[in-house]
Amino acid sequence: MKYPARSLLSLAALSVLVSLNTSAQNSPPGYVDFGKFSPPTSGEFVEVHIKNNLISMAARLAEKIEPDVAQLLRGLQLVRVNVIGLNDDNHADVEKRIQTIRGELDAKGWERIVTVQKKGEDVSVYLKTRGEETIEGLVVTVLDGKREAVLVNIVGDIKPEKVAVIGEKLNIDPLKKIGRELGKK
Repeated sequence: MKYPARSLLSLAALSVLVSLNTSAQNSPPGYVDFGKFSPPTSGEFVEVHIKNNLISMAARLAEKIEPDVAQLLRGLQLVRVNVIGLNDDNHADVEKRIQTIRGELDAKGWERIVTVQKKGEDVSVYLKTRGEETIEGLVVTVLDGKREAVLVNIVGDIKPEKVAVIGEKLNIDPLKKIGRELGKK
């Protein structure tokens, strides 16, 4: 009686490991794993992780009122936003993690399209493109002095001219500016 239970347990554990490995390999091309963040001892902490099913629902709701937004939403697979309040305890670790993420994006061939460093502000925006027509992923990393860090990852089939719309609808200032610049080209 012990052996079948042990075999079933081993089989279950193996299937969990295989499914975890498969899901990690099946991440969309524009997905970036920021890792997990812990809330700071003091300060702001926001974590938004909206997957395809909720995005599809929002697209259906927006269909009649704003068809352009609905069309844009249908192309998205994931929206992830992290805002981490910085303090003396976490500033160095969060800054190091952002630098690591930027290094990985550079190494994986993401295109850095914006770099801003002024008055304690450090912003980088990266695109993962497929051909000349579609953005598969967009990553924004912001270190706002000693106040907060912001990480954004938007995954899907995004037309470059729609980046400003995403920025407007999700209230992400760097995307609003980038979208306006892409629209001028």
